[in-house]
Amino acid sequence: MARILCIDYGKKRCGIAVTDPLRIIASALDTVERDSLIYWLKQYMKAETVDLVLVGYPLALDGSATDATPLVEKFARNFRKVFPDLPLELLDEQYTSKMATAAMLEMGMKKSERQKKENIDALSATLMLQEYLQSLS
Repeated sequence: MARILCIDYGKKRCGIAVTDPLRIIASALDTVERDSLIYWLKQYMKAETVDLVLVGYPLALDGSATDATPLVEKFARNFRKVFPDLPLELLDEQYTSKMATAAMLEMGMKKSERQKKENIDALSATLMLQEYLQSLS
């Protein structure tokens, strides 16, 4: 089986998580600067087999667009041009950053580590991916 990749797309950075080949476990993989993301993905796809990419889709509580929604939509259009044969799904990402921060507290991470935005981004992607995996079973 191929891996599933999940991206928490941000204004500056993108957190990335991936499943194991059996799609049982979601793990934080990396945090990449937004402008380098497509290049990073091309390199990763050369080394690993991925057959689905998930991207966090930011919506307000009432389901309306946020200021980040157009950025994700633009990335999705660009992704589909670069990787036309690779399915991409948008996932509701409400509360993932808050859940990631809470999870880091529970794990006993030091305050300095919890404040690093890249840690929150990667963990947010992991939480979205884990939730997706749970929805499949």
